[in-house]
Amino acid sequence: MRWRRHLWGPVLMALVMVLLDPLRSPARAEPGVPVPPGELITDTNDGEITDADRDLVVKVRLAGLWEIPAGQMAQEKSRNAKIRQIGKSIADQHVVLDRLDRAAARKLGIRVPDKPNAEQQGWLGEMRDAEGEDFDRIYIDRLRAAHGKIFPAIATIRSSTRNDTVRKLAQQANQFVATHMTLLESSGIVDFQALPTAPAPAPATTAAVAPAALSTAGAPRSGGTSQGLVIGVFAAALAAAAFFTWRTTSARRRPRRRRYHY
Repeated sequence: MRWRRHLWGPVLMALVMVLLDPLRSPARAEPGVPVPPGELITDTNDGEITDADRDLVVKVRLAGLWEIPAGQMAQEKSRNAKIRQIGKSIADQHVVLDRLDRAAARKLGIRVPDKPNAEQQGWLGEMRDAEGEDFDRIYIDRLRAAHGKIFPAIATIRSSTRNDTVRKLAQQANQFVATHMTLLESSGIVDFQALPTAPAPAPATTAAVAPAALSTAGAPRSGGTSQGLVIGVFAAALAAAAFFTWRTTSARRRPRRRRYHY
């Protein structure tokens, strides 16, 4: 029985660590690109391809064609260590995204460009002519504005495309672009006032909004409930471990009764 008592504490603590592991896992992905479960999306080129689908594949390719050299210039020209690191991260990640995009283009039979368009070449020219803080400002502002334009376009294709290859590419591109916007904003010099504002929302009817509002009113959030359950199990496990440790310690300290034989 003694060895069983000694095992209670370690077993319970191991259980607690297993339960808490899912809560710690998301933090391990930062600051890399967060990758959703892509294996759940097929990639067989099944489904109709629209002009909008083709346009997205071309735009993802164009993004890499100018952001990779822009990131290389950031590493060479910026005097700010943070800007240099942002440039390296974005350039390296665009190399990966460009490879994914070209593979999708081959599967889809879409011809993609091999050089930046005129507007993008103009941005690169601005960066070549700038130095110091002027370069940092131009680099951050141009990339943040460009990512802000393509981000909603990717979301539209991701939610509407009929083709599974385009769907997977859109999901991958979405993760890269969201990460790049966050990296650019971490520079602390993004001019948010210069960014275009969102268009005014279309008026919603009461009938369209009411069912969704009623279905979620008063409903507990699943994430909060799950986390609360894990915390409760954690507390209970700690209490149980403390109790069994106390019992074991008390049993050791308790003097043995002497048996008298008559």
